[in-house]
Amino acid sequence: MRLSQFHLHTTKETPADAELVSHRLMLRAGMIRKLASGLYTWSPLGLRVLRKVEAVVREEMNRAGAVEMLLPTIQPRELWEESGRWEKFGDQLLKIKDRKQADYCYSPTAEEAITDYVRQELSSYKQLPVNFYQIQTKFRDEIRPRFGLMRAREFLMKDAYSFHLADADLVREYENMKAAYARIFTRLGLEFRAVQADSGAIGGDASQEFHVIAESGEDSLAFSTGSDYAANVEAAVAAEPAPRAAATEALDKVATPTQKTCEEVAQLLGIALQRTVKSIALMTEAGFVLALVRGDHAVNEIKLAKVPGLAGYRLANEAEIRDHLGSEPGFLGPLNAARPVRVVADREVAAMADFVVGANEAGFHLAGVNWGRDLAEPDTVADIRNVVEGDRASDGGEIRLARGIEVGHVFQLGRRYAEALNATVLDENGKAAVMTMGCYGIGVSRIVAAAIEQNHDAAGIVWPVPMAPWEAVVCVINPKNDPAVAGAAESLLAELQAAGIDAALDDRGLRPGAMFADMELIGIPHRIVVSERGLAAGTFEYRARRADAAENLDKAALVSRISA
Repeated sequence: MRLSQFHLHTTKETPADAELVSHRLMLRAGMIRKLASGLYTWSPLGLRVLRKVEAVVREEMNRAGAVEMLLPTIQPRELWEESGRWEKFGDQLLKIKDRKQADYCYSPTAEEAITDYVRQELSSYKQLPVNFYQIQTKFRDEIRPRFGLMRAREFLMKDAYSFHLADADLVREYENMKAAYARIFTRLGLEFRAVQADSGAIGGDASQEFHVIAESGEDSLAFSTGSDYAANVEAAVAAEPAPRAAATEALDKVATPTQKTCEEVAQLLGIALQRTVKSIALMTEAGFVLALVRGDHAVNEIKLAKVPGLAGYRLANEAEIRDHLGSEPGFLGPLNAARPVRVVADREVAAMADFVVGANEAGFHLAGVNWGRDLAEPDTVADIRNVVEGDRASDGGEIRLARGIEVGHVFQLGRRYAEALNATVLDENGKAAVMTMGCYGIGVSRIVAAAIEQNHDAAGIVWPVPMAPWEAVVCVINPKNDPAVAGAAESLLAELQAAGIDAALDDRGLRPGAMFADMELIGIPHRIVVSERGLAAGTFEYRARRADAAENLDKAALVSRISA
C-alpha cells in the first residue's frame, strides 16, 4: 500500500462539539466525517480499522460454532406487534412507511426477525441447537446523539441468536459465547471486564456485559477485591448487612428549621451521615410508597422497579406527599404519616438502630428512631441502593469502582420471543415444544471508539497492534529523489509484507515533522524511516509508537523486532 495512492486526510482542528477523546481523534485522523446528527461516514482509513475488528469478531464466532447469515434492516410492523415491542421499545424505534403506507421500522435489534426466520426453517429438535449471527448496521433514534460513535444513531453490530430445546443447552451456549467474547477482546488487545448486568429492554433471565475499562466510560462498574465478582452498578450487590444492634437512644424530636437534606441534618446534629435515613416518596398503581435508603446512599432505580408492586413507579408530587404524609418535602419520614403508607426499606436501613429521619413536620426531624419500638417493621425489605466504594462484598472482599464502556452483552432470553411468535419444533415425543433462546451482541463500531478512549496520548491514537490500520509504515525521507533511497524503501516494504506484517509506504513527499505527526496521530504501532544518512550507515530509524525515543537497527534486526 502506497499512501500517495490512498486517501489520508488529517486535520489539526476539531469541532467544538467533539467532547470525548475518541471523537476528537477520529475526526482529526480523518477516520470519520459527520453526515448528520449521529450519522457518520467511515473514511478509507477508518474502514481499515473497522474491518480488522470485524474480522476478529467473525473468526471467533465461527470458531465458537455460530453460523453467519444476514437479516433485513427494514422490518414490518406486524412482526414487532407480535412480540409486543412496536410500542414498548419507545421513541428509539425509527418508524417509517412505504409507498403503500404500510408501517416498517429500521431495525435496532433483530430478535423478531430471527425468530420469524427460525419458526419457518426449523421443525424438529434434531435441528437444534443452532446459533445464527450477523454483522449488520443497526439504527436507534437516540434523543441526543453525542460522543461521536459512542452514542451514534447508526452503528455496526454483531448480533447472534441461539435456539435450544432444553434450558441446560441454553446455559452451555451462553457460557460458550462468554468465552468467545473474552477471546475477541483479548485478541484485540483491550483491557476489559465481564460484569453481571440488568437485561433491560431486551429482557431475559440472565445477562452479562463486557466493558472496555476507560475513565470516560458512561457505566460505573463494581468489582470485588476478594474474587472475580464484577457487576454493573445497576446490578451490583453488596454483602448482607450485619445484624441490627440494640437501641441505645431515646426517641427525640429535634428542630431542623432550614435543614432539609441528610447532609445538612447530619452536620447540624454533629453525627455521621451514615446515621441518617433518606425518604423517597413514590406513586404506583397500588398507591403511595415511601422508599428508605441510608443518607449516604443513592437509590438504584432499576433495583427499585423490580420490587414487587413497584414496576412503573414515579416520584410523587408535592400535593400527593402532603396528602399522604402531611408534610412538605425535606422533612419526610415513615413516622406520624397522615395516612397509612407502604414502607420499602433498603437492607441497610432495615438493619439500622438509633437513626434519624424526617418527622413529617416542617422544621423537624426525629433522632434515636428504632424499628419495632418507635415504628413497625418495614412492609418490604429489599436491596434498592447503589453499591459504593468500600462496601463489603459477599465473598469477603471489598467493593471497588471503575468506569467502563459497554461493548458487548450476552443474554439468556428464555422463551419470551419464541412464545410470542409461536416458534416451536417437534420434540422427541412428536409434540410441539417452544424453543428457548440466547442473544449475544457486540458493538463492532463502538469497539473502535472504546479502544481509542483506552489507548491514546497527547500526540494521538495508540492502537493495539491487531486494530491498527497498518502495523508498520515505512516513511521515506528523500529530498534529492535519490533512486537508492526509493529502492531501499520499496525493498524493505516488500520484505515486511513477506514476513506477514501489514505494512504501508508513506511516499507522499511530506516534510519529516508533518509525516511523523501523521503517523503518531493515526496510531501506527511501528514507524520506520528510510533516509540517505541511514543507508550510508546500513541502518533504518525505528520507533515503536509507545517508545520514548527512536533507535537505529539493521534490516534483519528491524524485521525481527516488528515480527516479534
